[in-house]
Amino acid sequence: MAKTKIDKELFDRMRKLGVRKSRARKVADAVRNSPKQAPKTARKAMSDLQSAASEIQGRLNGGPAAKRSAAAKKAARTRKAKAKARDDRAKNVARSRALSRS
Repeated sequence: MAKTKIDKELFDRMRKLGVRKSRARKVADAVRNSPKQAPKTARKAMSDLQSAASEIQGRLNGGPAAKRSAAAKKAARTRKAKAKARDDRAKNVARSRALSRS
């Protein structure tokens, strides 16, 4: 019984792009031998590659640390604004009490 051949060009191209050998073999084999299975396997490989690319892009743009930093700055601004609002309300109440007592 002969082994089924895989799409060698696709396999080599995927390997050069850094795809693991087992994943590249599954995709190339599915594309070559089973038209029904090919789209599912190819879509899975494509989504994995897209998620890896977006992960790399996110890390180049500052990554999770940049998001945390922005969130911390926003939280600090919010705390400062709320403290100022509390202070203003307390001053208004004190002013009202002073006027009502005199």
